[in-house]
Amino acid sequence: MKRDSDNIPRNVLGGPLATCSDAPLTGFYRDGCCNVGDDDFGVHAVCVRVTAEFLAFSAERGNDLSTPLPQFGFPGLKPGDKWCLCAARWVEALEAGMAPRLVLTATHESMLDYAPLEELKKFAVDLN
Repeated sequence: MKRDSDNIPRNVLGGPLATCSDAPLTGFYRDGCCNVGDDDFGVHAVCVRVTAEFLAFSAERGNDLSTPLPQFGFPGLKPGDKWCLCAARWVEALEAGMAPRLVLTATHESMLDYAPLEELKKFAVDLN
């Protein structure tokens, strides 16, 4: 896991990584945070607030995030939910003009390997 010297996961702004969502419980490690590690091949680094348009886009690309999968403890997402999304999926949505807004304080610093901070700021819900 990419961490600084004090062993605290960092967000893209350089501060401590904030919780993305506890309801629904998100994160590759289902800890509510967009923590990443060597076993997270999808790099679930970006905390997004999903929209109906993005959910439809994602389903069209083969990743249906709306349909509940109770056998995996997944309730299905609805517009307005926050979720730790794969970095590459967010970039794909950006390139298609369908990128959902994101929470910078809850987006892991590894997202900077996929998009520059200035681009991420354009979609932030947590900047004044």
